[in-house]
Amino acid sequence: MSNLGFRELKAALETAPVRRRSGKVMRVVGTLLEAELPGARVGEVCQLEGGGVAETVGFRETRALLMPFSGADGIRYGAQLDTVGEMPSMPVGDALRGRILDGFGEPIDGRGPLGVLPRRAIHAAAPAAMSRGLIRSPLYTGVRVLDGMLTFGRGQRMALMSGSGVGKSTLMGMIARSSQADINVIALIGERGREVREFVEEVLGPAGLARSVVIVVTSDCSPVLQVRGAFAAASVADWFRDQGRDVMFFMDSATRLAMAQRQIGLAAGEPPTTKGYTPSVFALLPRLMERAGPGEGTAGSVTAIYTVLVDGDDIHDPVGDAVRGIVDGHVVLSRKIASHGLFPPVDVLQSLSRVMPTVVSPAHLDLVSKVRALMATWSENEELIRLGAYRMGSNAAVDAAVVRIEPLKAVFAQAAVERTGIDEVLRRLQDVLKGPPAPAPAAAKAAR
Repeated sequence: MSNLGFRELKAALETAPVRRRSGKVMRVVGTLLEAELPGARVGEVCQLEGGGVAETVGFRETRALLMPFSGADGIRYGAQLDTVGEMPSMPVGDALRGRILDGFGEPIDGRGPLGVLPRRAIHAAAPAAMSRGLIRSPLYTGVRVLDGMLTFGRGQRMALMSGSGVGKSTLMGMIARSSQADINVIALIGERGREVREFVEEVLGPAGLARSVVIVVTSDCSPVLQVRGAFAAASVADWFRDQGRDVMFFMDSATRLAMAQRQIGLAAGEPPTTKGYTPSVFALLPRLMERAGPGEGTAGSVTAIYTVLVDGDDIHDPVGDAVRGIVDGHVVLSRKIASHGLFPPVDVLQSLSRVMPTVVSPAHLDLVSKVRALMATWSENEELIRLGAYRMGSNAAVDAAVVRIEPLKAVFAQAAVERTGIDEVLRRLQDVLKGPPAPAPAAAKAAR
């Protein structure tokens, strides 16, 4: 038997049922069940009388606390529940490519069953810190502003932050279609049901779907199923990485995942902290996000993008701060830039790629430094310039920014279906910096 076969067998044994235990429902409060269930384990899946399924989320004194995947309607007092010791798992394999699945790993795309596939536990430890590979090579996305100014590394984790309706999904689709990754794993967690099909058919498109696995858990689903879907998607990405593939992992959104965990924590009796988020939210985020990155003893990698829906366009809200403290950089989308009709509306000055210095050449870094300086000069003086209070020739740096900002915006503006190679991006940025000279100072003109 091959090594791959042994790994699959080991994973199957780890998730196999051990022994059946039974209990009964003693109390229902909102979406939370209290049950007499001796020997229950946190995360264990239970079958409810009548066909429902629930997951153990904690304990209160001698009772197990469970949250059903499909709501508590119809559950009666004293209803029997059974567990066979099964911990949550997800089917994995190349057969998932091009498929759309729910949080249980069942297909929802109308293309028939998956067939017999190995399963992998959805909860797993991150690769050991001293054994995982280093991020030393770039992963280009085909998006000019990202590749030129915020280059991703292979195995980097990035936050994509903005308020609602600024273009996160469209930018995510651009990257999924055009990046150099071997496969995309896309987790749509807490999304509006109406938007899922639009994203798959119009934003991702047939070409993007063909190289993707999409896991969907919409906002009307139980919070425990939303959390399960996020970890299930991470397990699929881990499996492809373990096969030596470069994976692009998208989660839309980390904010809705945090909200789902907040609901679970509050129902289980956790104390609320900032904006009602419970301590388990801030424990869950690193447990999920640390799993992405280079593999341990493998050539594969998981480059991850987690979208963060910030409250009131404030990137310093609790979830935004927590995610930014975990990942290796962040891309901020600006409503102001979007309102000017520029797409993608990336606010370069507020964005950062922490691994960029290790994956690009010194010449590229020098170019980025000069472009950032030009953009910062424009930003500091934009109001004066637009009001007509600045006179050309007063400051050479401001003059250069005035002359070159529009050509620079033209480089960064990009249609959703457009893809640009890195060599062309760098050439166009260099052309902007070499552009037409700023007007001579007024004093010099008078002397002539």
